[in-house]
Amino acid sequence: MGEFRPQEGNFSVQGARVAVITARWNSQVTDGLRDGALRALSRHNIQSVEDFYVPGAFELPLAAQRAAKTGRFDAVITLGCVIRGDTPHFDYVCAETTRGIGEVSLNQDIPVAFGLLTTDNLKQAMDRAGDNNENKGEEAALTVLEMLELFKNMQAAE
Repeated sequence: MGEFRPQEGNFSVQGARVAVITARWNSQVTDGLRDGALRALSRHNIQSVEDFYVPGAFELPLAAQRAAKTGRFDAVITLGCVIRGDTPHFDYVCAETTRGIGEVSLNQDIPVAFGLLTTDNLKQAMDRAGDNNENKGEEAALTVLEMLELFKNMQAAE
């Protein structure tokens, strides 16, 4: 794992305003994702971070859309975890949450990071939410920073 992870970039987006939206469902996992995201933002001197919580993964797209529509944030990080069970519920929640988060990013024209774990079991989820190099919350934070840097560079070229 991690051998294909790109090197962390140097971002000059210190003034960025970021919303971090975390699902409370599976909080033993999502708390770790949130911690990873906050570590990465802090490491890159992002001072303006606001934390929000939603009941579960399914609520992430609506909360992300609301955050984006306020105009107060340059980027949104969504964090959640859905663990496969014995019913098709997993498939529906994963598909709709994924679609919704993608739509918010395109419709609101700001980076919205997809920090949704979709795993077969709790161990897989914990492995991706620990204080390690595989933390997907940290990865989601780095994604929005890289996208903000890209947008800044595109704007400068116009």
